[in-house]
Amino acid sequence: MTGLGRLGRLVLIGVPFVWLALFFVLPLLIVVRISLAESVIGIPPYTPLFAHDGVRLKLHVTLANFALIAGDDLYLRAYLGSFVNALLATVLCLLAGYPIAYAIARARGARRQLFLFLVMLPFWTSFLIRVYAWIAILQPNGFLNEFLSVLGLISAPLPLLNNQFSVELGLVYSYLPFMILPIYGSLSALDQILVEAAADLGAPPRLVFLGVILPLTLPGIAAGSFLVLIPAIGEFVIPDLLGGPDTLMIGKVLWDEFFNNRDWPVAAAVAVVLVAALAFPLLAAQRFLAGTRAA
Repeated sequence: MTGLGRLGRLVLIGVPFVWLALFFVLPLLIVVRISLAESVIGIPPYTPLFAHDGVRLKLHVTLANFALIAGDDLYLRAYLGSFVNALLATVLCLLAGYPIAYAIARARGARRQLFLFLVMLPFWTSFLIRVYAWIAILQPNGFLNEFLSVLGLISAPLPLLNNQFSVELGLVYSYLPFMILPIYGSLSALDQILVEAAADLGAPPRLVFLGVILPLTLPGIAAGSFLVLIPAIGEFVIPDLLGGPDTLMIGKVLWDEFFNNRDWPVAAAVAVVLVAALAFPLLAAQRFLAGTRAA
């Protein structure tokens, strides 16, 4: 390989690593650095990493913010509430998204393109506008209650807004396309010869699905699940607009700490704990998928 070719290869490989270093590792290190500081009134609202005592330069770090998180039930309940809500939304997206992705993959020609267009159509509208639209639909005098009342199915408005139901509905609606598209990619790349061979050997449709189709689409399921789970855990807009006073999620806690309390070190510590908690299942899923491919 010539020197020019070797340089081009290094540039090609190095660009993604430089991108990750600048836009992921560096911001994360800044957040970690803030989480080890103390809150002060000033700009920035936290103590510097190094302090000079008149004689020498000293490193000034504290773990008090992490101790506060570990000892306060508010943060623990927020983490648990976020995880439960996000996990339930992921399961619901999977149950609804897999049949939709399967139907799209089985469609032919223009119908497949139309279905994909309909899946991606919500992205043409602002996320905030779509959430506000659900407020108009779910409120006591909204479209859904009025429609059910006209049909004679209810005599009084149903409590559809500012509760757990509205939060889950908003999460599923907003993140369902992120589940459909990776599963569709796996299904569309599926070798139909394997499916036909299993059917020719006498396997009923249920066993064909469980023994052939489902295992081969596990990478798409895993990708879609994490594309839904991770942003749903840190979601702020949906629980803030559609949730009620009992809806406690970590995104709202982060917002309050950063902008209402202006306690950046505690907010940064909350974010660091969240990133660390998400890193372990991500690494476990990566190892599981690698083992699946190897098998």
